[in-house]
Amino acid sequence: MASPSDLTAADLQSIARYVMPILPLRPAKLGFLFGTRHGVEAFCRETYLLWQRGMFERLLVSGGATAGQETPEALVIGARLVELGMPASILILECAATNTGENVILGRRKAAETIDLARVDSLLVIGKVCAMRRYLMTLARHWPGVSVSACAINYFGLPAERWHEHAEFRARVLAEFHKIPAYLEQDFLRELDGHPPYPVLSAGA
Repeated sequence: MASPSDLTAADLQSIARYVMPILPLRPAKLGFLFGTRHGVEAFCRETYLLWQRGMFERLLVSGGATAGQETPEALVIGARLVELGMPASILILECAATNTGENVILGRRKAAETIDLARVDSLLVIGKVCAMRRYLMTLARHWPGVSVSACAINYFGLPAERWHEHAEFRARVLAEFHKIPAYLEQDFLRELDGHPPYPVLSAGA
């Protein structure tokens, strides 16, 4: 595994393009917010603005009580969205998921209790910028056949192309980059059509 100091400028760009793909933002039948303990306020404010712009009809928020939390992530996020002014009636809260695969599998199941999934032909994914590739690849594996756009939330305080300059941002991006091949081998994910394949680094992966 290459250390950050071994990576060339081209390597840094290749990793960024792969881990943090940019998808055009388009209106969708269903917004899908992947739960988080980090940057919650940034997530909620951006999601509220998306709703105000009419970017989704309903919003699925998936996230259980992780890392010793007592309250599921979905409840924390849902409560803040309502405080900001989003109607509780449009929210679908899935409160059991503890990983990304469960976010999609349990979230899809929860959504099916409320809406006809046959009508959900488009998703707007809202999630951490550093994990966007994994969210999209998990959806490709467990919720195929829908049109997907994305809103990546960057709560690190500097542009995504400078990810390597911030210790936490750098650690998260490199962790995502290095674990994706194993997840593909275990069939947790599917590669994305129309996007560059996993890059070979000049410094070696």
